[in-house]
Amino acid sequence: MSTEQFDLIVLGAGSAARDGAGKAKREHGANVAMIERERWGGSCPNIACRPTKAYLTAAELVHDINTQAANRGIEVSSPKIDMTRLRAWKNSIRRDQDSWVEVLSAQYTVVPGEAAFVDEQTVRVGERELSAERILIATGGRTAVPPIPGIEHVDWIDHISALDLERVPESLLVIGAGPVGLEFAQIFARFGSRVTIVNHGTQIAARADTEAAQELQAAFEDEGIEVILTDGGVERFTRNGKGVEAEITGGRTIVVSDVLFASGRIANIEALGLDRIGVDASPRGIVVDQHQRTTVSGIWAAGDAAAGPMFTPTAQYQARIAVDDMFGNGDRAADYGILPTAIFTDPELGGVGLTESEACAGGYDVDVVKHPLAAVTRAQFSTSRRG
Repeated sequence: MSTEQFDLIVLGAGSAARDGAGKAKREHGANVAMIERERWGGSCPNIACRPTKAYLTAAELVHDINTQAANRGIEVSSPKIDMTRLRAWKNSIRRDQDSWVEVLSAQYTVVPGEAAFVDEQTVRVGERELSAERILIATGGRTAVPPIPGIEHVDWIDHISALDLERVPESLLVIGAGPVGLEFAQIFARFGSRVTIVNHGTQIAARADTEAAQELQAAFEDEGIEVILTDGGVERFTRNGKGVEAEITGGRTIVVSDVLFASGRIANIEALGLDRIGVDASPRGIVVDQHQRTTVSGIWAAGDAAAGPMFTPTAQYQARIAVDDMFGNGDRAADYGILPTAIFTDPELGGVGLTESEACAGGYDVDVVKHPLAAVTRAQFSTSRRG
């Protein structure tokens, strides 16, 4: 078997992979191979950044018609979601897989399949072997499913399969209250589901300012979404004639038709054979330093595959740092001190840098300035004055 030689091998084809490969080719003239096993383009354009936002805008439109049309003098019948037509629209605004391959093939050697390390500079994909002095692991992540007793009896969904549902769930249990859980909870509540969120912790949107998170929770409850905050979570699932029964810490039991997991993500790294070459990994992903270097020279990691914040802009940022380092400009180092975040609920929830509680815990003297959204003239003509 002959080994194909490259300047850089990128494992994955998502946001981190594409940004890293593009920077290497554009700035350094690198001959790049890109290997992808499943989803060319990655999560953002295929799922999170475009399709999910299509569902969010549809849900917002339904909500606006239901709550605002009448008092604005608009007579319209009660809207109803047609999931078949919504899915068709969602699919029409994203690039299909053949188009992704065509675009990427014009810039890189694209290799479909699952990669596994042969040694520190070589990977095997099916019958092919590829080698490079630089390898960037950017294989992304997937939904973390906690080992709850009885889960084998539940046909659960996540943010991917939820976008392909052919029906609106009659009742939906959302496990987790981060960005994914909150966005999908509101989407399906506005589509007509009876939604319950169960979250481990004292507030929803754990990274957010406490007061902002409480305001968002109040908005959800106004829309009929029940929020259960516990020091545990769902302890057991059973299935009965009425649906899925979930036992929650504290003694509460609820019965729902569907369960959506949004309780975090884990890295897609099991099949790479990292232990074979000595790359260290933790339950949060591949261990990297501030330059995205792994514990093996010549191998970097970025995006959801690496331990650290799991956001699309962060993945791109990490990949650029890795490419600078691998091609000799190692001065840049990852700094998440002013990491911006956003949750595209209604109202939206955004943040940059430390929250008030984090700043106080860090010993800073903190002044808090508030301006209610209801005092903004434009907000008085919108669908929501919360915030």
